[in-house]
Amino acid sequence: MTHKLKTTIAAAVLSVSAASAAPANTIVDIAAGDDRFSTLVAAVTAAGLAETLSGPGPFTVYAPVNEAFDALPAGTVDTLLKPENKQQLTDVLLYHVDDRKLTADMIPAGSNYFKPLLASERLCITSGSDGVMIADGTGAMANVVIANIEADNGVIHVVDKVLLPGTRPDCH
Repeated sequence: MTHKLKTTIAAAVLSVSAASAAPANTIVDIAAGDDRFSTLVAAVTAAGLAETLSGPGPFTVYAPVNEAFDALPAGTVDTLLKPENKQQLTDVLLYHVDDRKLTADMIPAGSNYFKPLLASERLCITSGSDGVMIADGTGAMANVVIANIEADNGVIHVVDKVLLPGTRPDCH
């Protein structure tokens, strides 16, 4: 076998090995691969945040399921997805993101304020025997229904409500 042929075969084997290596499982990859998050993925894409949330992180994302978006007043999602409302959509989505990796066991017992990426706002996260609950800026509560979905660049906590910015939540 010639040296050139050996080199070509070796290069082909390496490229097949690299192609079959486990792909990255970023927060966006995980959400895009789960039909329960199709509305969230559409919103993240429309807001231009997919690249950011596919980046190195770390991130914690409180990810609303499709039913959480469906529970918003009629027309809300369609309105937010319009190009002229991109900043408002971005603000709502960034309200669901923390720039740290916070697994459920890292959330102190009791009620605590957390600063999401939407810097002018905060969330009140309560951890206790009933699980983890999040009060948003409207004072409404979301439940973490699935905690600690590990991603290469952070963690996802699945929530049953879209978190909305507003006046600061009251942490009791």
